[in-house]
Amino acid sequence: MKASEVNKKWAILQATIAKEFDMDFPDMKVMLFLIGVQELGKGPQEFSKREKEELMHIATCRMFSAMGFYDLKGLDEDGWPHWELIKQIPNYTLLEQELIMKSLIIDYFQDTYELS
Repeated sequence: MKASEVNKKWAILQATIAKEFDMDFPDMKVMLFLIGVQELGKGPQEFSKREKEELMHIATCRMFSAMGFYDLKGLDEDGWPHWELIKQIPNYTLLEQELIMKSLIIDYFQDTYELS
C-alpha cells in the first residue's frame, strides 16, 4: 500500500474505532492496547499500568508476526500469550516504522471493519 492509501485507511479506522468505543480519535498506543486486549481474549477489564504495557507488547508481537518476525510460543499459566523473536527486525526509520505499524493494524482490523 502507498503511504497515502495507508493514511487514508488509518483515518477511517480511527473514526470507526472512536465511534464504536465513544472516544476521541485513538492514537497508535490505543490501537495496540485494543489489539492486545483482543489477543489476550479475556474481554474488557481493569488492567494495571504494567499489564497495559504488556498488552501493547503482545499486540506489537502479533503485528510483527504477520511479517515473520515473531512466533507465538504459547500461553503462560495466567493465559497470557508469549512470543519469540525468530528473526531480527530491520532498523526502519521512525517514518517507516509508523507506516508499517499502521498498515499491519489496518490489516488486523480489515475483517472486522470495512476500511475502503
